[in-house]
Amino acid sequence: MTITPRVSVVIPVYNEGESIVRCLDRILREVLLPAEVLVVHDMPEDTTVPYAQEVARTDPRVRTVLNTYGRGPANAIRFGIDSAVAPVAVVTMADGSDDPRQIDDLARLVDRGVVVAAASRYMPGGQQVGGPRFKRMMSRWAGRTLHWFARVGTRDATNSFKAYDTDFVRTVGIESRTGFEIGLELTAKANRLRLPVAEIPTIWLDRQLGESRFDLGRFMPSYLKWYFFAYGRRLTADQIVARRGPASPAPADPTMEKENSASG
Repeated sequence: MTITPRVSVVIPVYNEGESIVRCLDRILREVLLPAEVLVVHDMPEDTTVPYAQEVARTDPRVRTVLNTYGRGPANAIRFGIDSAVAPVAVVTMADGSDDPRQIDDLARLVDRGVVVAAASRYMPGGQQVGGPRFKRMMSRWAGRTLHWFARVGTRDATNSFKAYDTDFVRTVGIESRTGFEIGLELTAKANRLRLPVAEIPTIWLDRQLGESRFDLGRFMPSYLKWYFFAYGRRLTADQIVARRGPASPAPADPTMEKENSASG
C-alpha cells in the first residue's frame, strides 16, 4: 500500500556529486514522518543526478526532479515546492549546513496551523557556526529588526531552512528568481496577510564540502525588496496575487517525472 507523504523535502542542488549521498543518508535516517525527498537539479548532466538516482533505487522516498523554470536556486526551490505531493514542504540545503533532525518538528508546526515554520539561528538555543562575517552580521541584523519592528514571527526570516504550507505557497506564489531570498519573501507575505509564523532554534554549520554559490552583492537588492515589503498594512490574498507576474506552468505529473528521471 502506498503511503501518502506528509512532508516533501525539497533540496536544490548544483553539481554536488557524491556528497549528496551523505546528505540523503542523514535525511532518510532522521525524517520519521512519511516523506518524499525531491532532489531538484537544473540540468540532466548535473553531477548530483547519478548518485541521487542510485540512492533512489534502494529508497523510493527519493526522487530526482529536473527543474524547468530556469536555472538558479530560486527557480529550483519554486519548482520543487510546485512538484511537492505533501501538504508541507521543507526546504533544506545539500551542503550539510541544516540539521535534518528538525525537519519533522518544522513539518509538525505547519500541521498545527502555521504557514511558515522557521529554523532560527538567532533565537535562544540557536547558533550559527562559520560563514562569512559580514553575511552573518547582515542576516542577524535583518532577522532581529524584522522580529522587533515588523513582528514577523521569527528572528531568522532570511534562513532558507523552513517549512511551508504548500497551499499557502501556491496561493501567494513565489516571485523570487535569483537566489535564496524565497525564505524572506514567503515570511514577508505571511506577515502582510497576518498569517501565523513560528520558529524553533537550530544550529547552522557552514558547509564543509564544495563552495557556496551565495553572492551577497548580487542577491542584496532582492533581499532588501522583501525586507521592506514585510512592513506595512494588512493585505488580502487577492492583493498579494494581484502584484505577481504571470504564473509558471505547472510541473509534470510527479509519477511521470520519477519515471523519466529514473531512466535518465
